[in-house]
Amino acid sequence: MSTQEELEREGAVALQTADAWVTIVWNDPINLMSYVTHVFQTYFGFTRHEAEARMREVHEHGRSVVSTGGREKMEVDVQAMHGYGLWATLQRSGE
Repeated sequence: MSTQEELEREGAVALQTADAWVTIVWNDPINLMSYVTHVFQTYFGFTRHEAEARMREVHEHGRSVVSTGGREKMEVDVQAMHGYGLWATLQRSGE
């Protein structure tokens, strides 16, 4: 691979990283843990085990990153979580 190809490849990776956003679901005193698990399985397609792990993270640590991608997709995911009655926000990955 030439130096130019390497630089282009590294630039593409840097752009992908810079464009990465995350959807965060936050703990709340309203929703049952079983319901949060159900939402994660239904909307994100997580296995039961993965959905329960993310739900426990929300419950025990106050939040969990549930999806990563471009800003527009994360905005859709946040709105979907609001539609399910969950508290969710988005932010740049790594912040």
